[in-house]
Amino acid sequence: MAEKKVSLPAKLINGGVAGLVGVTCVFPIDLAKTRLQNQQGVQVYKGMLDCLAKTVRSEGYFGCYRGAAVNLTLVTPEKAIKLAANDVFRQKLSKDGHLPLWGEVLAGCGAGTCQVVVTTPMEMLKIQLQDAGRLAAQRPVKAPAQAAAAPGPAPSLVAPPPAQPNPPPRPSATGITVKLLKTRGLAGLYRGAGATLMRDVPFSMIYFPLFANLNALGQERVGNVEVQAPFWQSFVAGCAAGSVAAVAVTPLDVIKTRLQTLQKGEGEDTYRGIIDCTRRIMRREGPAAFLKGATCRALVIAPLFGIAQGVYFLGVGETLLGLLE
Repeated sequence: MAEKKVSLPAKLINGGVAGLVGVTCVFPIDLAKTRLQNQQGVQVYKGMLDCLAKTVRSEGYFGCYRGAAVNLTLVTPEKAIKLAANDVFRQKLSKDGHLPLWGEVLAGCGAGTCQVVVTTPMEMLKIQLQDAGRLAAQRPVKAPAQAAAAPGPAPSLVAPPPAQPNPPPRPSATGITVKLLKTRGLAGLYRGAGATLMRDVPFSMIYFPLFANLNALGQERVGNVEVQAPFWQSFVAGCAAGSVAAVAVTPLDVIKTRLQTLQKGEGEDTYRGIIDCTRRIMRREGPAAFLKGATCRALVIAPLFGIAQGVYFLGVGETLLGLLE
């Protein structure tokens, strides 16, 4: 089967569909990653499985999808910008149909830079919603003995127990957005943009060239025509390249998550910028803290890009465009 040429609109549709399906499948693991990365003093969760189990126990099954609506809403334009930018840069940097390795790296760099326009506010809102459950689990519960020790007349034996304080309302994406716009303006939604850029640009610089080269291994040519790689090869190449890139940039993802988290738990640090965050994490938690959530990131990114290759191989975008013609 000859290597098929896919139009840009079809690529955008494929990217959007892959993003929607992928986010739905792996979002609970992404939530665990965010909560594990934000742990500083009080260790609410021992690991990914413990985090997911406690989340389901305290917040229900759909608690694992807190913040998913933001991702599902913005993942399509994010993927569209990323794929379109990478496609444009690859075409501009190609010479006689050949793209050297440095061109692949630069194309990935350009794609990662362009997608930050959508990725930063999406991550900003998603992190607040994901981390709310961890903060709620940290809040101390007032013990009955503390109430009994309070001065005043002894309570009646038949009196009803004192009313428990109402838990704080759950944050919503709309409420967070309005508050940020009122207090900090548009810049509030782009807090941590520099750290997001530091993460996404190296990720794209690693992923796109690595995937292209892994996918080309063993790829045959019939005359001057390249034969399309089989599905399993594209799927494995997408998973492998995604996992390697995800783990490689995990330290930058930890810094980005810490900077974008607005509400901190008791005794947790706040940061003035990327350098201050890096120094404080290194001093208080050691170098191992920069790899928090690395396993979760690999488990999230690998299926996302594997699904993307599956959608591309099946030609979902081409089929939908064909139906509309």
